[in-house]
Amino acid sequence: MKLYGEAMPAPNPRRVRIFLAEKGLSVPEIPIGLRQGGHKSPEHLARNSLGQVPVLELDDGTTISETVAICRYFEVLHPKPPLFGVSALEQAMIEMWTRRIELRLTVPVGMFWRHAHPFTAHLLKQNKEFGESNREVVEKIQLWLDRELADGRPYLTGETYTIADIAGQTTLDFADFVGLPTPDEARNVIAWRERMAARPSASA
Repeated sequence: MKLYGEAMPAPNPRRVRIFLAEKGLSVPEIPIGLRQGGHKSPEHLARNSLGQVPVLELDDGTTISETVAICRYFEVLHPKPPLFGVSALEQAMIEMWTRRIELRLTVPVGMFWRHAHPFTAHLLKQNKEFGESNREVVEKIQLWLDRELADGRPYLTGETYTIADIAGQTTLDFADFVGLPTPDEARNVIAWRERMAARPSASA
């Protein structure tokens, strides 16, 4: 078994590394060389025809892509500690929050990165006006998240750390990198981020 990924600041491979660290698991990771175009090589496209990372390759050659799918695979094999919930309600809440993070936060951060950041200008045709429009979207969703966390709960879904927190943590860390910091007035988000950063797995 091996994981094809990329080092920081790439957020998606980091999600899997944090998940594995929380589980106490170790899987060899092979950096794909995103900046060198390794994700578009014929060898990698054979693993994932979308040319994305991470990709988990099993011993029989089967490949699994998409971060949550990879994490779900390990969750079934190693259910403790549970990061996808145990009860029906826990699982539903975690799914709800993971989707909120991915659709409401990760997508606009990604669109800013693709269309407004100078690092990606040579990789694709940018629509800078659209890219910049996502700056306000990211700020507004963080202020919404701040209101959601105003009840004082330590994690996104309540009292337990989950895959939703991993998704949020890696997205906002990447947002910092691309120039979309958390607003100073979003004090609850900042406090939540500090709790996430204090976990040993944050260095993965």
